[in-house]
Amino acid sequence: MTPSLPITLDDVRAAADRIKGVVHRTPVLRSRTLDALVGAEVHLKAENLQRIGAFKIRGAYHAASRLDPEVRARGIAAYSSGNHAQAVALAARELGTTAVILMPEDAPASKRAATEGYGAEVVTYDRYTGDREAIGAALAAERGLPVIPPYDHPDVMAGQGTAALELIEEAGELGALVMPVGGGGLMAGSATAAKGLHPATRIVGVEPEAGDDTRRSLAAGERVTVPVPRTIADGQALTTPGALTFEVNRLLADAVETVTDDEIRTAMVFAFERLKTVLEPSGATGLAALLAGRLGPLPPRVGVILSGGNVSVERFAELCAR
Repeated sequence: MTPSLPITLDDVRAAADRIKGVVHRTPVLRSRTLDALVGAEVHLKAENLQRIGAFKIRGAYHAASRLDPEVRARGIAAYSSGNHAQAVALAARELGTTAVILMPEDAPASKRAATEGYGAEVVTYDRYTGDREAIGAALAAERGLPVIPPYDHPDVMAGQGTAALELIEEAGELGALVMPVGGGGLMAGSATAAKGLHPATRIVGVEPEAGDDTRRSLAAGERVTVPVPRTIADGQALTTPGALTFEVNRLLADAVETVTDDEIRTAMVFAFERLKTVLEPSGATGLAALLAGRLGPLPPRVGVILSGGNVSVERFAELCAR
């Protein structure tokens, strides 16, 4: 028997209804140059043009909106390296409450500034010596606040899956769907939506080479922990996949590939020069795998989620110059 999973296609559809009018329905980009380079028709879901500059607002708003109103009124807590932090901060503001966010000390300054700009209180920790889940749970308990985790929550996963749902509604059936994978929420939600609509769709996650915890976990058949990755893809600098997300991805994901930091830079430059769009390193890993030929023989029609574009001008210029 197929085990019961934390979310279903119906959950993703319900999330799409709940976030409508708050979250952008982002465009799907096309490039004849890209199609010719890779030998397939590529449909790029531009979540870098989403509110807060990344897909994370989908899951954060969906989860926050489903909290008991009396509980939510006390405030919301979260932990994140940047994009989920901004998403929870904005979701709290939209829902008329407050947020306190635990962020690593070395989080990009632009992401911290944006989080504070949405009205959240930021508390920092050292990601190389501290356990963010433990510190975040202690902070939430001290304040008496509910926690919205960045990926390991059914409402968060269902919300993230709405990006794939929109892509397929616009582009039609895809032979493969490619996306960055960090904690696994985007892949779990996207796989649930894509496989629910078209079971033959191949689901491929992409990680930075230095932080391949999901790839190793899927190969081992259990969650594996790696050292804190040192990669330009700060949004994917995680050590182990989520428990719930891994439960979904080990059944629905078909593969996880890796890319180097240089391949990520190449994808960022390509997106800027050819697509006229800005991607942060984590947001570019799916495109990087496609351009680097890491995905093997491609089906005729491929979807790629460009998951975010939160990068400062100075950081973008520094990375692309190399």
